[in-house]
Amino acid sequence: MRRPTEPLSQSEFVALVALMFSIVAMATDIMLPALGIIGRDLAVADPNDAQLVVSSLFAGFAVGQMFAGPISDAIGRKPAIYIGYTIFIIGCILSLVAEDLQTMLIGRALQGLGAAPCRIITVAMVRDSYAGRAMAKIMSIALSIFILVPAIAPAVGQGILLAFSWHNIFVFLILMAVISTSWLALRQPETLPPEKRRAFSLLNIFAGLREIMGVRVTVGYTLATGCVFGCFLGYLSSTQQIFQTSYGVGEMFPLYFALAALTIGVSSVTNSKLVMRLGMRVLSIRALISLTAFSTVFFVLSLLVWGGLPPMWTFLVWQVCTFLSVGMLFGNLNALAMEPLGHMAGLGSAFVGSISSFMSLPLGWSIGRLYDGSVLPLVGGFAVLGAAALVISIVTDRHGDTAA
Repeated sequence: MRRPTEPLSQSEFVALVALMFSIVAMATDIMLPALGIIGRDLAVADPNDAQLVVSSLFAGFAVGQMFAGPISDAIGRKPAIYIGYTIFIIGCILSLVAEDLQTMLIGRALQGLGAAPCRIITVAMVRDSYAGRAMAKIMSIALSIFILVPAIAPAVGQGILLAFSWHNIFVFLILMAVISTSWLALRQPETLPPEKRRAFSLLNIFAGLREIMGVRVTVGYTLATGCVFGCFLGYLSSTQQIFQTSYGVGEMFPLYFALAALTIGVSSVTNSKLVMRLGMRVLSIRALISLTAFSTVFFVLSLLVWGGLPPMWTFLVWQVCTFLSVGMLFGNLNALAMEPLGHMAGLGSAFVGSISSFMSLPLGWSIGRLYDGSVLPLVGGFAVLGAAALVISIVTDRHGDTAA
């Protein structure tokens, strides 16, 4: 097969980046309508344990990020992504044939492990080709396209459940991985030339990590990213139960979930327009203030006025207001953390991704496990973690480059 050598147009590059980003979102959100059915079929004792089908994927994803970047720095971006997609497909096959929760979770962890290169190395590919506010713009546009995936993923999952069994969800994920791999192989040139590669060795990795740990901006915004992602993982873990159990929306759940996803998409598009004028730091601080304020006020009202379960329309208003802020944060915080690491984008992306994911796992898991029929654990989690991310960002910003 002839290797592609001509750079892609910016529009096709953004579309490919969005597709590779989306494998994680699709693998996560397509499962949401099926969690209750999978829990029943696999004889799960505690209904909240079905949330592990989501969190186990992110556990594998966190581990995979530790190795994806350094491997791609050594062998190139594309070969490392091919390895990831192979592991992802193996995980899908294992989950497809699972007859107990343990086998399902092992398969899901492998899916996360394999999806990590697709997500993390894609960020490195963007950093290979763009820098600064231009990188933030590309990331925001890609995320705005990618966000359509979580908007439609639960509906896709619901449609598969209506026509087939939950097993066919994993067949769909395998097909998606094959299409993405083929597009990458046939159209995208390698973005890391051999002369810029770093030999894969523990000595090089530790030396690189030592250097990264000394970059205050990277460490600070990585911690802030972990807090925000912890909120989001808590939402993913408990949203199906909130809508289908607490509010009883039944098969309409994908529509309500799509509202949050589309809100993030609108926010990401808006961010791509504003970031070139206002900068990443200003937008991030404003978004964190809004997220924390909305969540704190809604938590107090939900507790004191509505006894923990407010009218659904008020929950939807909170969801829209909150995710308008989240859409600003995903692209900006990641770009801020990566900005000083252009000379080691692979390892830097691995550091930012893995540390923020390892942070978010216990945070999101705790929010999900506290589900008690009310919205208080979720809304309170957003308020607390939003405030923590805001403090971290302010402290980091005092020592950062105000031009970003």
